[in-house]
Amino acid sequence: MPQEWTAEVVAQMHLAKITKKRLAEESGYTPEYVSMVLNGHRDTESAKATILAALDRLVSAANA
Repeated sequence: MPQEWTAEVVAQMHLAKITKKRLAEESGYTPEYVSMVLNGHRDTESAKATILAALDRLVSAANA
């Protein structure tokens, strides 16, 4: 079951037009792993922190 934070990540990705592939590149993960995390099939605090940090960088760059 996906966690609440993953819904927020997907929403921010959509609004900023960030692809899963781009988020994966920025976070250092494969697109498949990012997909598993966002769909609730993998759940680690380190992945959460890494994905959120990567998303923040991408959103900041998109808004600059």
